[in-house]
Amino acid sequence: MEESVLQKLIDKSSRIVFFGGAGVSTESGIPDFRSTDGLYSMKYDFPPEVILSHSFFKSNPKEFFRFYFDKMIYPGAKPNAAHIKLAELEKKGKLKAVVTQNIDGLHQLAGSKNVYELHGSVHRYYCEKCGVFHTLNEVFALKDASKDGVPRCACGGIVKPDVVLYEERLDTETIEKSVESIASGDLLIVGGTSLNVQPAAGLISYFSGNDVVLINKTPTPYDKKASLVLREPIGEVLGKIRV
Repeated sequence: MEESVLQKLIDKSSRIVFFGGAGVSTESGIPDFRSTDGLYSMKYDFPPEVILSHSFFKSNPKEFFRFYFDKMIYPGAKPNAAHIKLAELEKKGKLKAVVTQNIDGLHQLAGSKNVYELHGSVHRYYCEKCGVFHTLNEVFALKDASKDGVPRCACGGIVKPDVVLYEERLDTETIEKSVESIASGDLLIVGGTSLNVQPAAGLISYFSGNDVVLINKTPTPYDKKASLVLREPIGEVLGKIRV
């Protein structure tokens, strides 16, 4: 019954915006951070939120990259039904933007074009010294050529992932475009996120359209404001939608 309600909401909407988090990619085999089997529950010499901070990256790049290449990169991951359906909705002209907290690039791999990556992407890297950009494959080669596993540019500078670490600010242009998209939507679908991570989660407050749909396995602070709440895996829910 609830899924038929979602179908009706999608059918009548023409400016859909999707806001997603880690739960969108768990069905592709990428663990989230806060679930019982996520990264926060794993044991390392330092907590993941410490390792993935700007200050730790600067002070201990060797340990940072050891964790990063071990736990943040999933080159074999494939888009799941959620990514694919969202790309189909965009191609149909109904979905106007994807705003994601994920850094895995699976939305683009599925075919989505208008994607705003709030926390950056594991597919982009730049040298902190000379500014030259590198691809993921190039960074793998630089890592393998390094004695300590830290990828370094030809100029000698450390190559940093173009991702937002703890203690770093979100990209202003990405925020502005995300807000503009959310504010102009007539249906906001929020999926795979607890909506507890700020400032990203606060962006949905800019939505002034008709309906908000929340698809998440656990409750969120915004459940009472939603037109429809679904507790099922997002891939299963969106996979059933007719475009």
